[in-house]
Amino acid sequence: MTDFSPLSSLSSALADVVARTAPSIVSVHSHRSRATGFVWKSGLIVTADEALAEEGEVEIGLSDGSRFSATIAGRDHTTDIALLRADAGIAPIKLTTTVPALGALSVVVATNRDTPSAALGMVSLSGKGWRSLRGGDIDARIELDVLLRPSQEGGLALDAAGDAFGMAVLGPRHVLVIPTATIERVAAQLDTRGRIARGYLGLGLQPVRLDDGVGAMVMNVDKAGPSAAAGIRQGDVIVAVNDQKLSGVRALSRTLGPASVGTEVDIAARRGGEPVSFKVTIGERPEA
Repeated sequence: MTDFSPLSSLSSALADVVARTAPSIVSVHSHRSRATGFVWKSGLIVTADEALAEEGEVEIGLSDGSRFSATIAGRDHTTDIALLRADAGIAPIKLTTTVPALGALSVVVATNRDTPSAALGMVSLSGKGWRSLRGGDIDARIELDVLLRPSQEGGLALDAAGDAFGMAVLGPRHVLVIPTATIERVAAQLDTRGRIARGYLGLGLQPVRLDDGVGAMVMNVDKAGPSAAAGIRQGDVIVAVNDQKLSGVRALSRTLGPASVGTEVDIAARRGGEPVSFKVTIGERPEA
């Protein structure tokens, strides 16, 4: 007779992991949208920004059916992190900065139709940091081989020991995990400032091919922006930044992270075919 005790032990362990985490999980209700969130700190809830409506009231729901009003403390489209304020008296979850190994089991604890839910999968990719299509710096590339409903987006991804290593979100083709390191960094700034500072040159750029490489032609200039103050004009072609040849407009945009605000950069350009140079103090991108 086959002994199924190892499977029974695994099943009990997974159920225990879910039971310990579920009290810190909430459902998030916004205009025509349902998602999941978790209590990051007392009175503060992290959820997936993409699943949060752009307007209207926000409520959180608990497993006992009670509802609480929530306000948006801040949101960052580039890392898919939104922070809500709601005093629901729920204990926060402890997050781990450990990145799971490729092939490790993972449980996503979330909500579905306002009730706790769980999904079991495997870490299908575990790699280095990356930049999202919207320009956000994500500290580790983690993908899960797991099927999630839209209402489960924003749930917690746990390892086999029950440690929460990030937030599960729906990517274009895979379930992605926004890791703890990114959540801690971004949520802390959203809590204090309500937004993430981004570098701003005040330029509209178009890539152009040059005889000796690539450049970025200035298509428009914000008259109140830092580049206008430095003397850059429409029609100038940027060819280098801090003595580094430009590899493309996207590469230039990558340098405009939160740490760039307030720093001075040397920009080499061509105006009418003649070399010109500028010193630009990077500003903070205004809110849309």
